[in-house]
Amino acid sequence: MTASTVSPPDAIPASGRAFRGWPRGAWRRDRTSLAPRVTVAAALGAGALATLTVQTPAASVAYLLTGAAVVTTAFATVRPRPSALRLVAVAATLALLAVAALRGAEWLVALCVVASWVAGSLALVGGRTWTGMALGVLAPGFTPVRVAGWVHRGRARWRGGRRVHPGRVVVVAALSVALVALFGSLFVSADPEFGRLFDAVVPDVRVTNPLGRLLLGAGVAGVALAAAYLRRRPPRFDSLAPGPGRPLASWEWAVPLVLLDLLFAGFVAVQVRVLFGGEDHVRDTAGLTYANYARQGFWQLAAVTVLTLIVIAVVVRRIDRAGRGDRVLARVLLGLLCGLSLVVVASALHRMSLYENEFGYTRLRLSVMAVELWLGVVFVLLLAAGVRMSGRWLPRAVLVSAVIGVLGFAALDPDGYIAGRNVDRYAETGRLDVAYLRGLSVDAVPELDRLPEPARSCALSGIDVGSGATGFDYNAARARAHDILQARPVGPCTISATG
Repeated sequence: MTASTVSPPDAIPASGRAFRGWPRGAWRRDRTSLAPRVTVAAALGAGALATLTVQTPAASVAYLLTGAAVVTTAFATVRPRPSALRLVAVAATLALLAVAALRGAEWLVALCVVASWVAGSLALVGGRTWTGMALGVLAPGFTPVRVAGWVHRGRARWRGGRRVHPGRVVVVAALSVALVALFGSLFVSADPEFGRLFDAVVPDVRVTNPLGRLLLGAGVAGVALAAAYLRRRPPRFDSLAPGPGRPLASWEWAVPLVLLDLLFAGFVAVQVRVLFGGEDHVRDTAGLTYANYARQGFWQLAAVTVLTLIVIAVVVRRIDRAGRGDRVLARVLLGLLCGLSLVVVASALHRMSLYENEFGYTRLRLSVMAVELWLGVVFVLLLAAGVRMSGRWLPRAVLVSAVIGVLGFAALDPDGYIAGRNVDRYAETGRLDVAYLRGLSVDAVPELDRLPEPARSCALSGIDVGSGATGFDYNAARARAHDILQARPVGPCTISATG
């Protein structure tokens, strides 16, 4: 553990000058902090690791290793010690990056990488308000000038001690690699058993697209330095959140809410047959298809969600919380609004379920189901916040629910689940969309392997499982798919693309 010699951020006088462009107290100007040598070395190591191992866009364990290197730079080389909440956020960040080592669907890995950035920002900057959390996600983009000064001041201090010339470091590293490669190749050629052991211990590193790799490594090193700086000099973005609004008379916000609740209640009451009619309603209604039945529910849900959140945000800011009558009235009216919205959530989930049972599962349909479920959780959180008319915990709770939702979605294995449901549907109906299944990732191979021939070979013919890479390129789904197709190769396809 090495840290700069300045005092913790909480000890900086409140009268300190504000950073230009930021209100006083949000992020004070920094002219004294010094970057520890170990921090800079760790950041450069993270960049080098990314340069040598990350094969974008192919999913592999390299994402997790690079993320762990950045986390180590930010949390093991600078102070202060992280709180329990921030350690949980770090664990969530690494868990999201671990998906790249387990799943082969690039779209799912991309989603998890974005979610890991959001969770990582909470670990670095914290945040209790919507404003603080939103700016926290963007915080690394605000740091380049500060990080440059931080590192420059640190270098000036390093010169006072024993100096290690960068050129000598490069020479020693190059010589070490050359010696290991020379003697290792001789030993490998002398004994095949040692050769297998050597290959397992020293993974094959292939550096393609060197310019792109160098840019990636430089970006990772910069992110690692920015993360360490944010840990050392965290901004207080929560101070930029808008304050409570001027309370209004109860009738000014209650009348619109009463009318809105009546509208929602009338819609639900009149549309009970539409919302929960199911297959009979679809068949009995002229011109109504499963596609329209499901899509109407989804867009209703999206519109209801946005409008409800806006209404609640505005009303909560304008309620006179000192008045007991206003608090009770707000609980009743806002709670009813959230409850009716949950009915729409349930109906939309029901509609999409019918649609999928009729036409099969796809990535879009499964993702819509997941989003609808998460929005239902958000409404439940809003109801809980309304019980005590306090939502200080709500922004973090929504973020936590989103991270848990993404991890749960990855654990479901979307491409594998989609393939499995379509295989079951084929067994029941004889219908199979081979063209769509060919576009799935290696995650789908174990389920598609259950198909009878020639449907199996037709579905698997478009999925590239690679060569079963190991080491830094290792991916559990790709390795499993490679083993399956090695044991049972794909044969000729003799059916049409639609089964």
